[in-house]
Amino acid sequence: MSWRLLQGAVSRQQRLADNDMVPKRTPLMLQIWMLASWCLSYPIVFLSRVMHRRMGADPKRFAERLGHQSEPSSDEVIWFHAASLGEVMQIGPLAQHLSQAEKTKVLVTTTTAAGADWVARNMPDALHRFVPIETPSAVRRFLGTWAISAAIFVEGDLGPRLVMGLRKRGVPQILLNARHSRTRARFPAVFGFLLAQFSLITCRSRSVAQDLSALGLPDELIHVVPDLRLTLPKLSAPAAVTDALSDAIGARPLWLAGSTHPADEGAVLAAHLEVVNAHPNALLIIAPRHPYRGEPLHQLANDQGFEVARRSLGDEISTNTQIYIADTLGEIGAFFALSSITFLGGSFGNEGGHNPYEPASFGSAILYGPHVKNFAGAYAALGEVGAAFKIGEPAELGTAVVDHLGEDKASKMARAGLDYMAQTQDCISTYLGLVEGALATKRP
Repeated sequence: MSWRLLQGAVSRQQRLADNDMVPKRTPLMLQIWMLASWCLSYPIVFLSRVMHRRMGADPKRFAERLGHQSEPSSDEVIWFHAASLGEVMQIGPLAQHLSQAEKTKVLVTTTTAAGADWVARNMPDALHRFVPIETPSAVRRFLGTWAISAAIFVEGDLGPRLVMGLRKRGVPQILLNARHSRTRARFPAVFGFLLAQFSLITCRSRSVAQDLSALGLPDELIHVVPDLRLTLPKLSAPAAVTDALSDAIGARPLWLAGSTHPADEGAVLAAHLEVVNAHPNALLIIAPRHPYRGEPLHQLANDQGFEVARRSLGDEISTNTQIYIADTLGEIGAFFALSSITFLGGSFGNEGGHNPYEPASFGSAILYGPHVKNFAGAYAALGEVGAAFKIGEPAELGTAVVDHLGEDKASKMARAGLDYMAQTQDCISTYLGLVEGALATKRP
């Protein structure tokens, strides 16, 4: 089939699928995707149903992924799409401020059940739905149901049908906290075309901005601003908790392993053996990401000969305690406040790391492993100012902790982290100004 015949076939099928002509400059790969997602609608629905069930989402809510919306709002909404937990956790303060400023309700969509649960707990005034799958009927139902006044995507996860559908309806689109993307680099023509429909793009580094400019996007569309995560409020660290623990710990050398996962914990315990050899009265606090890890951690530490206390059991920290397992929820801020050194977990396994701005805001020097793809920009920024130190291999953790305990390195890193956080405290106003400006230019 010749090039012209192929383009004609794709365009004709797309007109059938979307009842509208594909723009002449639509990249061929995007046309093929639109055609394929139409032809393969039933398999896409089947696979989506399987994934919905596997992630433990409410089976009754699968209809939302097909664009069926129970009790939709007839009022205008500002729509935020944040694919998973890491993205959706960024939007709380901005969504609240924007909702109040624009006097408009907020609709949040996520792909994952974990993201849905977070919205239910932390954004009770927002409407939540699962994002529709990329089939013509699902997208058409979704966009036809909601009166969307603006669409705001976080980091990425751009559904081509959704972007094109919003464009046809004249809805302003915004991308916040854009990051490096292998998919975007692999299909520059597709993403250049899609992102050209946007009113505003913010990114957290100049290197990401250069990637976006290379797609042919105008410079005035792209803004380098601090990480959206910096708009999040500082974690709670109640004085009643920190004072009691501080009294029990006294002047002992202390380090924290926070938000750990199984892939981190063996290295953490091995590191503490080295620390105790150098500082016999040193104390390690382990705050596992999931409290159910308290029991297996306790057993593992006992097997290695450590004296262990567990917070969930009400154990006290005594002079003999070598490891204190903080297997509770909602108290990690207190442990960041107590410790001058934090190894942040999720960085030796496949979890992608955890938010380093949290310990930095408490003046805790940050050590981390090599696998932090979910927060690569944040770690890079803190590393540039000297607030975070990368551990190349798990076996190197103990040496790094001893090194930072024995010199003034930790206090210098802590000051650098506090200075960095202080310089970026007001970035919520920067985001609000950019978003409101982009929306104002689109109003009649």
